[in-house]
Amino acid sequence: MLETLEHALSMDFIPQFAETAVQFHVLVVDADPAMRSACSQIAASLGYAVESTGDMTEARSLLRGHTSDILLVNLPAGNNRGIQLVSEMKVLYPETAVIAMTASGSVAAAVEAMRCGASDYLTKPFAMDELSTVLDRAAQNHRTETKTRRLRERLRHSEGLGAIIGHSVEMEKLYRILSKVALSTHPVLVLGESGTGKELIARTIHAYGPNAQKPFLPVDCGSLVPTLIESELFGYVKGAFTGANRSKDGLLVSAEGGTVFLDEIGELSLDLQAKLLRALQEKEVRPVGATHRVPIKARIVAATNRDLADMVERGAFRKDLFYRLNVVNLRLPSLRDRREDIPLLAAHFLDVFSNQYSRKFTLSDTALRTMMDYDWPGNVRELQHAVERACVLSSESMLNLADMPTELREQGLEAERATQVNLVEIGPDGALPSLKNLADLERDAILNAIRMLHGDKLAAARLLGIGKTTLYRKLKEYGIADPLRQG
Repeated sequence: MLETLEHALSMDFIPQFAETAVQFHVLVVDADPAMRSACSQIAASLGYAVESTGDMTEARSLLRGHTSDILLVNLPAGNNRGIQLVSEMKVLYPETAVIAMTASGSVAAAVEAMRCGASDYLTKPFAMDELSTVLDRAAQNHRTETKTRRLRERLRHSEGLGAIIGHSVEMEKLYRILSKVALSTHPVLVLGESGTGKELIARTIHAYGPNAQKPFLPVDCGSLVPTLIESELFGYVKGAFTGANRSKDGLLVSAEGGTVFLDEIGELSLDLQAKLLRALQEKEVRPVGATHRVPIKARIVAATNRDLADMVERGAFRKDLFYRLNVVNLRLPSLRDRREDIPLLAAHFLDVFSNQYSRKFTLSDTALRTMMDYDWPGNVRELQHAVERACVLSSESMLNLADMPTELREQGLEAERATQVNLVEIGPDGALPSLKNLADLERDAILNAIRMLHGDKLAAARLLGIGKTTLYRKLKEYGIADPLRQG
């Protein structure tokens, strides 16, 4: 193997990998000076920054000084120090790629190293091109992992998009999968209830993908009649139908390497499903009215709120198309399954509408508590509309329960009544108080709040979680002009 390396070096052999490896740092650890020198020279010829040592203690010192991207370490037979170094590396520096080198008779050591976290191994003697290939593979994997990690962090902190929000366990799972999916060009099937953000996820996949500069073209399969969907997807030629005064490319052609988002894919008719399947399999389409075919190059992201697996069982969706689209699937959690994200989402929408309406809006504790308890059948979209409605209708900066949609108000009132009933003493006959008693409790609560705040009605309304207008209306109903003088 050594002669092979020296021969390659003498001929100034620099393979095609050099351009992609310049930013990586390699540490070579081998007690054999000749082997260590040969491996270091080959790594340097590939464009790597290289350090080397024959001592395990010095290797640990070098690693502590500045973490290497790739560790190329020899594992001598009968000596566990190399295995210990590999194990320590994966604990202290899990992002470092480890390549183990073993003698032909110590393959077991390589297997143990892989078990401890090594990403690859070489069995001595090995040729120069084997070392080059393994180093390049490690560099590519390291680059992909780094991109994935950075993308996951950007998604977690909503950098750049500001719309994917949440730190719940369910969202963390989604970020991990999404960060990997975005870097590929495979078809993706996005599943989830209405309002969970399926199009937002599709746009994120495209925006962080390798073809982000190409078009993102959405089509709603549930809102168009089949003939229109066919012409939208596949295009048509002049004269294909009444009104076709010129030829037009379909979205699958217009994408030009970008992404076509097929929203509500479960609404496609079986006839169109067959045509779409053929187009995806053959990577070409036949425009409506044409006799020729046109090549396509587009990434497909499909979405639905329906159970496609069940539709396949019932014969309502083609099994072969389902498998073609379902290479990777992302299932978006409902809002009721990630309630801890509701305050974050509400705060985000409050900021959006505060900027839009040039007013600073906040939520009362009662309104936020009701939001946390509500099941949100319309998910994030319903939450957004609820916050926007409150911002539009409220005459105050503090948004209260009274400003919310009917469903939230009713739930909040039910919770309030339940609390009041629990606080009221049961009568001697075991009967609950009358409705008149509950009205009296409401009146007393309002008057006590105003008195406690020395007549500040606005502060009292905030304390009670009601609007200022509601408070004044209640006082008018009670016939109270001056609450501080009321006995």
